[in-house]
Amino acid sequence: MRIHDDIFEWEGFGGKLRLASGRCRLWIFDLNRPHRGGVMHLRPMVVVAADLPQDGMLKGQVTVRSANSHIATQVSHRFRIPPQRMLFVEYTPAETYGPHGEYRIAAVLDAVDFTWQEGLALYPRRRTLEPPLRDLIQGLVEGFAVDDAG
Repeated sequence: MRIHDDIFEWEGFGGKLRLASGRCRLWIFDLNRPHRGGVMHLRPMVVVAADLPQDGMLKGQVTVRSANSHIATQVSHRFRIPPQRMLFVEYTPAETYGPHGEYRIAAVLDAVDFTWQEGLALYPRRRTLEPPLRDLIQGLVEGFAVDDAG
C-alpha cells in the first residue's frame, strides 16, 4: 500500500537563486493495492505532503501550501502517476501546547484539486477531506510517523 515515505526536495526557479525551492515530507499510498474485495478507489494514488519541522525558513524556500502545484507536477512526473489517478493531500500534524500540554489542535488534512494542462498542475483548489477517506489517510500517515519515531 505504501509506495514512498521520505523527504522530497524540489528545485525552484531562477537558476542559482533557487527561488521557491523546498523540502517536505512525502508519503505516496496506493489504496487499491492490495485489493481484497474492498472498495476500489477512482483516485487510488494518494500523495500526502507535509512541511518539515524547522526553526525558520531558509532563504528562498517555501511551504507545501505555497508550492503545492509545483510539488504535484514534480511528483506526477518523477513517480509516473497519471494526474487523473492522483489525490493530493496537504497534511498538518496535530499539535499540543500550553504549560502542561493541555491544549490540542487537531491534525488537518486538506485535499487539493488541480486543473491539469500539458502535464502541469495549475489553479489549486483546497477542500476539506471528509471521513471515511480522511480517517484512512490520517491513520496511514500517523502510523508511519510513529514508526519513524520509535
